[in-house]
Amino acid sequence: MQSSLHGMIDKAHRYAEQPERVQVARLEAVVRGDNSDHTVTLTEGRLSCDCDHYQHERLCAHVLTVERLLKAFIPANAAPFPGS
Repeated sequence: MQSSLHGMIDKAHRYAEQPERVQVARLEAVVRGDNSDHTVTLTEGRLSCDCDHYQHERLCAHVLTVERLLKAFIPANAAPFPGS
């Protein structure tokens, strides 16, 4: 049992050194804004936010924050292009 656990931990370390092995499919993150908290979700490869700015512009600082923090783990172009 002990050697099996060590093998599993070693494999996890190897995988973690190769972030391209991991792609987040679904995500919900809370970003603490200056005025209130906002929920950013990743669904079907796209980030979205519950803030007013996102509802009007289809982009916001909260989405860009999550994209920047998790860019190695989420699909490329997960943040929508403004106006699209």
